Amino acid sequence: MKRRTVLKSAAAAAALSALTATGALAENPTLKIGFVGVTSGPAAAWGISNQRSMEVRADWINETGGYTIGDTTYDIEIVSFDDQKDPKRAIAGMEKMAQEGIHYVVGPNVDDGAAAVRPVAEANGIMYFPYAFPKSLYSAPASNAVLGMVANYQSGPAIYKYLMENEGVETVAFIAANESDPLSQRDGGVAAAKELGLEIVSDNITYQVDTTDFTPVLTPVMRSQPDLLVLSGVSPANAPQLIRSARELGFQGVISTETAQDAQVLREGAGDLANGFISVGGASTPELASDMMREFVQRYTDMFGEYNDESNTKVYALEYILETLKADPPAIDDVDAFQATMDTFEAPNPYMVGDAKLRYVGMTSFGQKRQLAVPLVVNVYQDGEFETLFVAEVD
Repeated sequence: MKRRTVLKSAAAAAALSALTATGALAENPTLKIGFVGVTSGPAAAWGISNQRSMEVRADWINETGGYTIGDTTYDIEIVSFDDQKDPKRAIAGMEKMAQEGIHYVVGPNVDDGAAAVRPVAEANGIMYFPYAFPKSLYSAPASNAVLGMVANYQSGPAIYKYLMENEGVETVAFIAANESDPLSQRDGGVAAAKELGLEIVSDNITYQVDTTDFTPVLTPVMRSQPDLLVLSGVSPANAPQLIRSARELGFQGVISTETAQDAQVLREGAGDLANGFISVGGASTPELASDMMREFVQRYTDMFGEYNDESNTKVYALEYILETLKADPPAIDDVDAFQATMDTFEAPNPYMVGDAKLRYVGMTSFGQKRQLAVPLVVNVYQDGEFETLFVAEVD
């Protein structure tokens, strides 16, 4: 009997200890934020940058006690889904988010995926933050998508104008993968170039995304001898191959793109031949970066062993979501409230020095505020690293 009593007491103590430990671990409720995007294949760098940025920031928030919205402090959990750049999988990913009751999702990363998930998002009360450019996603009657970066039809004209004024560029050629995203970006680039007065010498050459020898593809483009070669919508995997082939064919002009790129991939795939390549960069130059941005970069590097400059832009989506929810706590379960808050929302930008603000823009491009206000930073690749070419803003 005495032994049984001791066992009962020990069991009770163990149960109490476990309950106490569980209570301590579950002290904060969890707020789930989704990510649906490409993290495998040629365009993987785009989505990996998204996912890693979100995970770094979420871990940082949780490590420092959680994120307070209204009267509740939450731990942040990132729920991720690799759509493999396949619209059908993107739909499956968004359906998974709906099943888990998630109302805020970052991604997808490409036009097809972002368009494909729209019906699922709207039917299930999900705000999603794509890195895709079709204006129809952000213009009325659409209301649930928010562009997470600067679009090609915003960055392209800025790049072309800079090159016209500073490099004497007068003629331009476009080349694109035979897919809807790059083709759409090519058409937008061609329209912008014409409006600026550039002469289009080639705009009908395309390639398959699995191409390994770009010499036959680029040869007819090189015959047109453009001052500027635009790689429309080029993936990080294809960019160095195209650059290498163009340079080996003797092209001496400027090569640019409106998509973000990975310096390490360029370094490994094209080396010094990529010097002078112009692309859209992250949203913080060293001169603009705050102490918090520098800490983010360090935490990212410590967690993954490397850093992608594009994450200077990708860090913003989660921050915008959380700050907007903080401004209107009922929006956690009500995307209509979130949308109403967007029109007047403003908060300090923790990633930039000075008095920069987080706010929603897009009135000029979309007729409504459905874009994150992140700076347009244009980079030039030089000797293994990106250098800032110029910085601009969009409305």
